[in-house]
Amino acid sequence: MESEKITSELQFKAVRSSGAGGQNVNKVSSKVVLYFDLKNSQAISDEEKLLLENKLANRLTSEKILILNCDEDRSQLKNKAIVIKRFLDIITAGLVVPKIRKATNVSKSVIRKRIKDKKNLSEIKKSRRKPDF
Repeated sequence: MESEKITSELQFKAVRSSGAGGQNVNKVSSKVVLYFDLKNSQAISDEEKLLLENKLANRLTSEKILILNCDEDRSQLKNKAIVIKRFLDIITAGLVVPKIRKATNVSKSVIRKRIKDKKNLSEIKKSRRKPDF
């Protein structure tokens, strides 16, 4: 996956933002909404698409479109940069294949140490008891 190729497939929409900004917020569209069509993407291979569909299932629409928005800043350009970075982070995290866990056995020295510790604790507790006459 190339970030330049994938960012060329992104679609943006500027919307009026809520929150801080005073009177400026009523006349400037500073909120940025990012749309990415996963199903029709040319930058991602079919295997990567399947992996992303599984990992991002709760974030995708029924048409397999990823929608992200950002209205953190009063500047539209900064919001666009933030949402692109967030998108790239989500995609790279979604493409990470988890390592297969190998089952291992507990070593004999660990078992011996555990039993020794149990016996030691048992002796300590036994010494605290009232003597039996």
